[in-house]
Amino acid sequence: MMFILSLVFMAIGWMVSARLKSKFEKYSQTPISSDLSGEEIAKKMLRDNAIYDVKVICVEGQLTDHYNPADKTVNLSQGVYYGKNAAAAAVSAHECGHAVQHATAYSMLQLRSTLVPIVSVASGWMHWILLAGILTINTFPSLLLIGICLFAATTLFSLVTLPVEFDASNRALAWLESSGVSTRQEHENAKDALWWAAMTYVVAAIASIATLLYYIMIYMGGRRN
Repeated sequence: MMFILSLVFMAIGWMVSARLKSKFEKYSQTPISSDLSGEEIAKKMLRDNAIYDVKVICVEGQLTDHYNPADKTVNLSQGVYYGKNAAAAAVSAHECGHAVQHATAYSMLQLRSTLVPIVSVASGWMHWILLAGILTINTFPSLLLIGICLFAATTLFSLVTLPVEFDASNRALAWLESSGVSTRQEHENAKDALWWAAMTYVVAAIASIATLLYYIMIYMGGRRN
């Protein structure tokens, strides 16, 4: 059952990731009329939101873009940092959306940041504890319950991530429209790209919930036996 469940979500995840990649490749070939690079867009969005203590830096890799609240940096991959296209505009504005969340003390971002150390510990141990718990469910069912609690923490993190990502995209799209950086069509392109990026988080959250329920079913079945 677990094997089939994993295959199903692996397949869905692969399809969404492939779709995301194709969308970004398409919009990376779509220039924006403002002729601003991802770096310039990020810096402008930060300034427009009165944020002056966040740096915009270039990092290696593809789709490695992220905001780091620890050192207040918007990290953009080379393609986004130097790109003057719809994809670069969408990604750079989205990552700055996280910076705006941080500056305005957005509650869900704060909650996610609080969960990070807990999830880091849970991720390192939960798979081993779950495996051991399944093997010893008839003699020591509490071990599986501990594993389930650890897995629940990672599931909660996945769920909290959803509003954080959607909110960052909404902030990005609203700013792209109000600032005049993108035209209506370019705005729609950015919206489409960010929607598919968000779907990767949705799939991950659903997969985590389904897996958590599976382990709970095993635990309940072991208790009945």
